[in-house]
Amino acid sequence: MATQSMVKNPTRVPSVFNDFFKPWNDWFDSGVWGREMNLPAVNIEEQKDDFLVSLAAPGLKKEDFNISLDGNMLTISCEKEERKEEKDKKYNRKEYNYSSFSRSFTLPDQVNTDKIDAKYEDGLLKVVLPKKEEAKKMATSKHIDVK
Repeated sequence: MATQSMVKNPTRVPSVFNDFFKPWNDWFDSGVWGREMNLPAVNIEEQKDDFLVSLAAPGLKKEDFNISLDGNMLTISCEKEERKEEKDKKYNRKEYNYSSFSRSFTLPDQVNTDKIDAKYEDGLLKVVLPKKEEAKKMATSKHIDVK
């Protein structure tokens, strides 16, 4: 029992070493290597004449996005690389940040793939998927009386 009270957490390195390795621990635990890749939030809304795909991706430029269509599979992806360098008389520091994501969606048959349009504004990518004319006509509602 005495040994258990002395060893509180056997899997942890003693705090003296934590302080020494802190810059590297922070980098690996929450930095580039340990960071989870977050997929941007997506909303898909069906409207009368089209479907609207809204993807929240703040801090990007419209040039960062790649939107492709392969058959009925729409893929929205992004790759962004940032480099930052600081020079001083005593040190040089270079930082690299690379982030990417890819989201794919199977489009319904009623989408007119020739007229898909995309716009990026205020951190929100909006992709408009217009419906074919036949689908628009079928979408009109009609009241049916019960006999």
